[in-house]
Amino acid sequence: MDVRAALVLLRAGHSERRVAKELGVARDTVKRYRAWASGQGLLEGELPPLEQLQLLLDSTLPVTQPPQNLSSVSAYESQVKKLLKKEVEIAAIWERLKERGYSGSYSSVYRCVRRLQPLTPEATVRVETPPGEEAQVDFGYAGYMVDPETGRSRKTWAFVMLLSWSRHQYVEFVFDQQVSTWLLCHRNAFEFFQGVAHRLVIDNLKAAIVRACFHDPQVQHSYRECAEHYGFLISPCRVRTPQHKGKVEQGGVHYVTRNFLGGREPTDLHRANREVLQWCVTTAGLRTHGTTQERPLDRFEHVEQAQLQVLPTTRYDAAVWKQVKLYRDCHVTFDKAYYSAPYRLLGQQLLVCGGLQQVRIFTGDYQLVATHERVGPGQRQTHADHLPPEKLPGLTMDRDRCRERAEQVGPSTIELVARLLDDAVVDRLRTTQSLLRLATRASASRLEAACQRALHYGDPSYSTVKRILAQGLEAAPVSTPVRAPVAQVFVRSTEELVGHWATGRSWN
Repeated sequence: MDVRAALVLLRAGHSERRVAKELGVARDTVKRYRAWASGQGLLEGELPPLEQLQLLLDSTLPVTQPPQNLSSVSAYESQVKKLLKKEVEIAAIWERLKERGYSGSYSSVYRCVRRLQPLTPEATVRVETPPGEEAQVDFGYAGYMVDPETGRSRKTWAFVMLLSWSRHQYVEFVFDQQVSTWLLCHRNAFEFFQGVAHRLVIDNLKAAIVRACFHDPQVQHSYRECAEHYGFLISPCRVRTPQHKGKVEQGGVHYVTRNFLGGREPTDLHRANREVLQWCVTTAGLRTHGTTQERPLDRFEHVEQAQLQVLPTTRYDAAVWKQVKLYRDCHVTFDKAYYSAPYRLLGQQLLVCGGLQQVRIFTGDYQLVATHERVGPGQRQTHADHLPPEKLPGLTMDRDRCRERAEQVGPSTIELVARLLDDAVVDRLRTTQSLLRLATRASASRLEAACQRALHYGDPSYSTVKRILAQGLEAAPVSTPVRAPVAQVFVRSTEELVGHWATGRSWN
């Protein structure tokens, strides 16, 4: 009870009932304080200062304690103390006491433990940073939203980046927390603020931190590259200490969940992202912040925006790094697409850096070995010089290329190749490829001569041309082929030729 207020009312002549009503205490309490004040001569004359009045009260008015009920744990208090010395948890203490016949409640045990070991509130220190110095980043669950591509509802997360000084924030809803999504959200946030904070306080999510360690964190390679491009420092929180980024935890993710998403029906993701950006510069940006007592948007536009780092001249190509293996087909798999690398690296572990436009492939010591344009899932990008030379003809020599190659050899080769490719029943593309490869073993002039000889003798086949070249017959003189005589009509009758088989008579 406020003793000085009670004395002022009593000295003014108010009744005990009115004083009790004014101060919200019992009439017996007012009666006891009136008797004490009368005995100390405090109902007349000048009142002493408050600190002297309190000392007089403590020394002359006995404190009456309310009646105490005997705790059900009092008989087991010595056992509780022993268990507390062993750092046994309260729930386990309750279980051990029940084994010894205790029948009371968990709450009674809890009150006993708190009386024996009272909790000491832990002091916290609020860290405030200069304008433009720090931004805090976090992901938070945002319920379900409709996927515009499939029309189905999917789990959604809210990416929030909040500037620590002004409390101005950027929000974007996404369907996953992959590295590519994480990097793209950073790029969008920096472009929204038109600048970059000097330090980003983040959680230890896998898209950013490979190994969480307060003194020596291992940063994801792609995120390190992003930080180098924009010029910000990465400051991961200590594990399981979300209060280290409390501004974005409470004023960011929780505020978005309670205010923007509160009571909202599931909506299209694209629509939600358009509306939440408007919300950031109106509802969230123009509210009076509970801590700063100013509007976040005003603090940002008038002070903090000028203190941010300038955006780089080129947009960041949100590259994702991944360790992959070069398979026997001389391709690696990245984001469900296939990209070639030199065949000499077969079976080795390579590093792929996949951006929005390009995919680059490196060796383990970061030597660039291939660059490809990025393609969609299931598609293939192949450089011919990445494949074994002996495998190239079968891959690159289609029908048109075979005809072009034959034209470089000669007219006889053109005719023979045309006969092979124009077969109406059997696909002779592989045979044609083998025929044209004979020019590399011999020469184009010898192949032309061999084809001419095969055509001359009426045997335009691969095996004949190969045999001519093997025996060196392409330069031999060409003779006129011997033709079989034309069949003549028999002048004798059938009866004379076949005799008794036709007429039933003997030959003689």
